[in-house]
Amino acid sequence: MIKFNLQLFAESEKTEKPTPKKRREARQEGQVVQSREVTAVVILFTSFIGLKILSEILGRQLSVLTINLFNEAKNPEVFLHTNNLMPNALKIFSDFALVVFPILGIAFFSSLIINYLQVGVLFTTKTLKIKLNRLNPVEGFKRIFSKRALMELFKSVFKIFLAAYVALSYIRKNLLTILQYPQLELKDSMFKFSNLTYNVIIRVLGILFVLAILDYFFQWRQHEKNLMMTKQEIKEEYKQTEGDPLIKSKIKERQRRLAMSRMMQDIPKADVIITNPTHYAVALKYDREKFDAPFVLGKGVDLIAENIKKVAKENDIPIVENKPLAQAIYNNIEIGEMITEDLYEAVAEVLAYVYSLKDEFRGT
Repeated sequence: MIKFNLQLFAESEKTEKPTPKKRREARQEGQVVQSREVTAVVILFTSFIGLKILSEILGRQLSVLTINLFNEAKNPEVFLHTNNLMPNALKIFSDFALVVFPILGIAFFSSLIINYLQVGVLFTTKTLKIKLNRLNPVEGFKRIFSKRALMELFKSVFKIFLAAYVALSYIRKNLLTILQYPQLELKDSMFKFSNLTYNVIIRVLGILFVLAILDYFFQWRQHEKNLMMTKQEIKEEYKQTEGDPLIKSKIKERQRRLAMSRMMQDIPKADVIITNPTHYAVALKYDREKFDAPFVLGKGVDLIAENIKKVAKENDIPIVENKPLAQAIYNNIEIGEMITEDLYEAVAEVLAYVYSLKDEFRGT
């Protein structure tokens, strides 16, 4: 029988949620959740509503423009004369721009707003970089007939059929009313026809809006799926950001040794060593010029405590046995810190005893 290491398959599958670093890098690459369907529908909807609101004003401007154009066209020799052609063309273009500009402005600002709501503020040039694999015809055919391309084609066809169905259903429902429009006066007929067009477009845009929302959630799901990471990628990212755990542990061990070496070098400066007596050892120093209270020069348990006591004996530093005081200092005060107020009295008694011993030694 052939044995497989299933762990290798587990580490190669994208089963892990993307890390914040992965999301930031994807955003910098231009990989964001964005639905073009939502953008298109919002632009169409706002433009149509703007056209509906401004239709009377824009209609008057367009009618004036048309009348002026026909009046100018009565004398084509003057209108198309070399000296008049450019000024007339610029005037027509500017008048037409005044009619179209409000709708284009609405479309432009609505596109900015909807893209901001989807993506936020993002500026990157990485999406403009030329990728050589895009020039590969084989890769091009793969993209054309890919699952994503087929899905986009299906969505487009489905959207067209659904929009056509909604529009035709509404027209068929009001067909008898529509057939009466030619019998009305021109003004009333145009008004009825504009209302019919408005109702059809609103219903089609409503359906497209629902499809756009579904498309946004589909794009979001695909985006999250593409950002999924393997266990190995998580490990590699952790190594890059936090460092290799093995190297990190070695660095910590080296730092601990250096700190221990420095501490042992300071032990000869201590005034007293307070012990457990076997498990704990704490070295205290009282320097009136630097600190208001005694501070801890070093501390340790078991083997380190034995080394502290050994160095103390070699340097004739008094060793005082006080089990509760040694444990209290070791558990609550770090190296380089002053003792707390609740230990003042106990430490003062120890130091007084040590200083008395030193005085006796000097006297002898």
